[in-house]
Amino acid sequence: MEANSYSFNMFNKYTSDGIVQALRTCNEKNKKPIFVCVGSDLVLGDSLGPLVGTFLRKKNLCTYIYGTLNATITAKEVEYAKTYISLMHPNSVVIAVDAAIGNGDDIGLIKIMNKGIKPGLGVDKKLGTIGDIGIIGIVAEKSLQNFNLYNLTRLNIVFKMAEVIADGIEEYILYLNEGKNSNTLYNVM
Repeated sequence: MEANSYSFNMFNKYTSDGIVQALRTCNEKNKKPIFVCVGSDLVLGDSLGPLVGTFLRKKNLCTYIYGTLNATITAKEVEYAKTYISLMHPNSVVIAVDAAIGNGDDIGLIKIMNKGIKPGLGVDKKLGTIGDIGIIGIVAEKSLQNFNLYNLTRLNIVFKMAEVIADGIEEYILYLNEGKNSNTLYNVM
């Protein structure tokens, strides 16, 4: 499969629709999605994934969601999560969500890729890839002071971006469940 990437500005009112279309394109076979929301609640800029996971749980979607503010999956735990998910959900497509850093002009962009993500890459960690599809939100500018940048991230940006991503995912799950009995399509965790 050719590598594709889709970018959306979190402040565009059509971003949720764009997320749905990008996820449909990346998951052409409409496989059952499992969501892994990577990050930490200890660092503001790294809390995008757990916030998305928490918002998705509150929406009571009929799908598995791993990584919330109450039960985070940090970059260090990605290998364990990959093993567990491959055993528990062998026929599912794994959609990973994480925060990222980038150019100053890219702050506020949500990127969806038809490949997994490498958590911790922005702070020079050499960890494995997780997911078949990746959703990243650029929350801060890459600088030489990587350790401070996540603490200098604005809560408003992270929170709003998490809401937009969660809304897009909700619309995507509703699209997948259209005309089907959602209780037989997905089990609720």
